[in-house]
Amino acid sequence: MPKLIEAHNKQNLKAQLPHARLHDLRHVHTTTLLLVGVPVHVAAARHGHADPAITLRVYAHVIREQAATAAEIFAREVVSSYQDREQAEQQATAVRRG
Repeated sequence: MPKLIEAHNKQNLKAQLPHARLHDLRHVHTTTLLLVGVPVHVAAARHGHADPAITLRVYAHVIREQAATAAEIFAREVVSSYQDREQAEQQATAVRRG
């Protein structure tokens, strides 16, 4: 892989690629899959892990990031739903009075 990147960089001076090992690309691939929501068992199979538990151990930091994002999304939706309900109640009250 380093030779391929080196060859690319020699031919494309304005579009240089960073040094990367094949293992680095495997890691980027699996991390990206997990971050966009691909189920762990699917990412594990693509990565060649016989057991998704291996993937969960190696990529636990990615799973934790997703959990935090999920919590933020849930909190936003709860607040939005509450605000929508409050607004609907205010409109209904105004119509009844109006």
